[in-house]
Amino acid sequence: MNRLAPKVLPGFGITLGFTLTYLGFLVLLPLGALMFQALSNNPFDFFRSAFHPRALSAYWNSFSMAFSAALLNTFIGLLIAWVLVRYRFFGRRFMDAVIDLPFALPTSVAGFVYSTLYSERGWLGEFLGQNGIHLTHTWFLTVLVLLFTGFPFVVRTVQPVLEELDGDLEEAAAILGANRFQTFIHVIMPSILPALITGFSLAFARGLGEYGSIVFVSSNLPYRSETGPVLIVSRLEENAINDASAAAIVMLMASFGMLLLINTLQKRRQSNG
Repeated sequence: MNRLAPKVLPGFGITLGFTLTYLGFLVLLPLGALMFQALSNNPFDFFRSAFHPRALSAYWNSFSMAFSAALLNTFIGLLIAWVLVRYRFFGRRFMDAVIDLPFALPTSVAGFVYSTLYSERGWLGEFLGQNGIHLTHTWFLTVLVLLFTGFPFVVRTVQPVLEELDGDLEEAAAILGANRFQTFIHVIMPSILPALITGFSLAFARGLGEYGSIVFVSSNLPYRSETGPVLIVSRLEENAINDASAAAIVMLMASFGMLLLINTLQKRRQSNG
């Protein structure tokens, strides 16, 4: 008896065409225009603009701040997700709802709040200043804002994985004599590691492209605290479109390469596991 060959679900052609059109107009077309603008001039001018000392300093600030914030968010997000999943306490639902606040809150509002709070006359800034700690326009305050804008990505990525973990595995580990730390390292961590990597990637990408909050809390000085997005906006305001396009291309390629590497390592780990 001949079996009928499996067919694609009805409507596949229409949905595929809509998807490609959507991606083309909203993603590929703007990126293509950016590439064309950046590479339309002499290649030497492009490399001179893209790897100018000011630009290199801005790239370093962006990547170091975003990486530091994402790394801290990985630990903080895991801790918060663990508390929400494993414990029941008064105010848990309110805490769970507050985690999504950075998603809805404009980043400029977050930057304004943090800059006001930690200013010399702010509630915390005045207290810290009396003890010789000044955080206004510092690297630490910038990373703190990136922590605020990025930690929900880790929490919302890890939380569903923790909820779906099989409790029988932990009970089996306890029966075999494993303590809580050994159970976490050898049983729980391998299951949530892909989600942690994904959350780290999302938080890192979020921090790398952040602009609205950084302009409030950072001094934005060239060669010192200026980040990549701030540099791009500054060059646009100076009508240096080619320089801004070159910096945007470098940020885009570096971000895409970093995310591609992390996703590749994650898939390899899943396939080997």
